[in-house]
Amino acid sequence: MQKRGMRVLILTTLAVLCLTAAVAAVAQRLAVPASAPASSVAAPTGEPPVSVSAGPSSLPTSGSASASVAGPPSVSAMDRLAGPGSPADLDVMSFNLRYASLDRPNSWAERRPVTRALLTAERPDLIGTQEGLAIQLRDIESDLGADYDRIGVGRDPGGLSEHMEIFYNRTRLHLLRYSHFWLSETPDVPGSTSWNSHRVRMVTWALFEDRQTGGRFYAVNTHLDNVSEPARRHSAELIMNRLAAFAPVPIVLTGDFNSPAGPDSEVYRLLTVSAALHDTWDTPRRGPAWGTIHNYDPLIPDGERDDWILTTPDVSAQAALMNPYQVAGQFPSDHLPIQARLRLPT
Repeated sequence: MQKRGMRVLILTTLAVLCLTAAVAAVAQRLAVPASAPASSVAAPTGEPPVSVSAGPSSLPTSGSASASVAGPPSVSAMDRLAGPGSPADLDVMSFNLRYASLDRPNSWAERRPVTRALLTAERPDLIGTQEGLAIQLRDIESDLGADYDRIGVGRDPGGLSEHMEIFYNRTRLHLLRYSHFWLSETPDVPGSTSWNSHRVRMVTWALFEDRQTGGRFYAVNTHLDNVSEPARRHSAELIMNRLAAFAPVPIVLTGDFNSPAGPDSEVYRLLTVSAALHDTWDTPRRGPAWGTIHNYDPLIPDGERDDWILTTPDVSAQAALMNPYQVAGQFPSDHLPIQARLRLPT
């Protein structure tokens, strides 16, 4: 009787152990992982897939882990168009960044990785930016790396709001001096406005010495008013008069002029006819033409070109392009960056 009781006890224990193991196996199969892997999206044609994170709901600061997502193309758009540049060539970009915003879609958290990939691939010697806010410009400075420096100030009183920041590769360019003026009847008064300008508008300029060639040139960067045509016209006249004081040193003018390039535009005529500046887009070697302001919509072939790179006649344009870089439909900005490969006199 005692032996039979022992056998029942052993069999019952074994049954409980088997049932426990089976339940554990089922539970393991049904368990939900604590976190899902990052989604993988296709990079531009010819590039491997890249891992893209949605990013946080707030603006990332420099060094934020959320910003390290999109990888750059293996070859820059300028090199694909014109081949590797010579040591004397100067690669210039005009880039309306679209100010940093928390609003989705197209928040800065979503656009920053694409902007970084674009700039890492192109690595222009000189970048004239528009609309950048302080936190956004710090991010770009961090993403460009230690070879780059920048100059600029916020356009509003106290140095707040959007900047006309100039980034430059300091291994190539040596900054000699720089300053700013405001597009108004009192251009030396920070934050001043005139001519019914919708916003405060300004210019940042710098005198550089090219470490490669020894030549000097002025970089001038601006953003004209988006509402008032009289403000744009008077601003162009003021810029033209200020540039005259820089002669005979070569000048590179970058900007969002909020005016179409062409003979019907008074701003364009003032700068290219009256001021005798050369439009770098008028070069035989150039990429496809689109409207430079796309507002995150499909690109418009041969659309309005409001973003320009102009130079004095002693500067020759070797190539020019509008860069349509995007990752999985995400553009870095609502404007296309404009690029030119220039040859300055030595």
